[in-house]
Amino acid sequence: MLHADPIHRSLLVSTRNAHKVEEIREILGSRFLISDLSGFPGFPEVEETGSTFHENAAIKALAASARFEGWVIADDSGLEVDALNGAPGVRSARFSGESATDASNRTLLLEKLLSVRGQARSARFRCVIALARDGKVLANFSGSVEGVIIPQEKGAGGFGYDSLFVPEGYCETFAQLGADIKNTLSHRARALSELKNWPHWDRP
Repeated sequence: MLHADPIHRSLLVSTRNAHKVEEIREILGSRFLISDLSGFPGFPEVEETGSTFHENAAIKALAASARFEGWVIADDSGLEVDALNGAPGVRSARFSGESATDASNRTLLLEKLLSVRGQARSARFRCVIALARDGKVLANFSGSVEGVIIPQEKGAGGFGYDSLFVPEGYCETFAQLGADIKNTLSHRARALSELKNWPHWDRP
């Protein structure tokens, strides 16, 4: 068993996605010390075989919790587009294939929505976070944000599908709004708000 940082409320995020880790760090703030799997190059890639965000979050959290002491979280999130029957969903990161990039995923999404207009382009970002310790999932936290997919990319910030998604109540994409605004209303921010307020942090 490898040892995680002993500081109270340290969290190991079961990912090597630097964008996601930085967003989690910014949202959670100083109450948590965040580390991730980039510091453990020998840790194997975890295959996401689940059919739901809950299942994949649990798979990733348990894989890390089996080898590291302390609190572990895993985030599984993605974009659900109504006109595509909820796709790309759990395959958001691999939408355009196993060698997908953020850019190729956005290009494919726009191609599939070429003939779709107006409110038919409605979509939502969804996030599920699994919290594990000692090889067990102790809690799940979820969040979502409704919006619409625009016909062309706008904004240079963010990552993933941010430059195509305009959240409900706004006129700009997540990529245009910037981290300060995105991190108050995003799907991940809402799930992490539940995590911060979890009443059992001081359990032995």
